[in-house]
Amino acid sequence: PARVRALEVLAEGERTVGELQPLVGIESSHLSQQLGVLRHAGLVSTRKEGSSVVYSLRDQRVAELLAVAKQLLLASLTQTRDLLADLTSEVHAG
Repeated sequence: PARVRALEVLAEGERTVGELQPLVGIESSHLSQQLGVLRHAGLVSTRKEGSSVVYSLRDQRVAELLAVAKQLLLASLTQTRDLLADLTSEVHAG
């Protein structure tokens, strides 16, 4: 979840760990570790700006992929919720 959230934030624009930390909501050391995983996977790139490291998405298609995945998940959750509502109303009606 932290890596997905970091990618979502980076889809809005490049950020340093300090800027990402409150938006992702995990400790800076853990966030740096997760960003390292994303960098190693080729999903984010880095550049130095003074003493800071600035992270950005390596390819904007990652943002598109995240958006589509979120839509699919929400559609699935909506279907499940509707099914549960139908089952609950059947139980209460019977």
